[in-house]
Amino acid sequence: MAGNAMDYREHDRTYRFFTGLTKWGTVAIVVILILMAIFLL
Repeated sequence: MAGNAMDYREHDRTYRFFTGLTKWGTVAIVVILILMAIFLL
């Protein structure tokens, strides 16, 4: 473990990817639910 320095740039990039994916995934699910409510009810 002595040779493993924290790569903060990679960590930040991964965090931004994860939060972006979570945000857009949530938006997509909400849109699908709204469309289902409109067309199936």
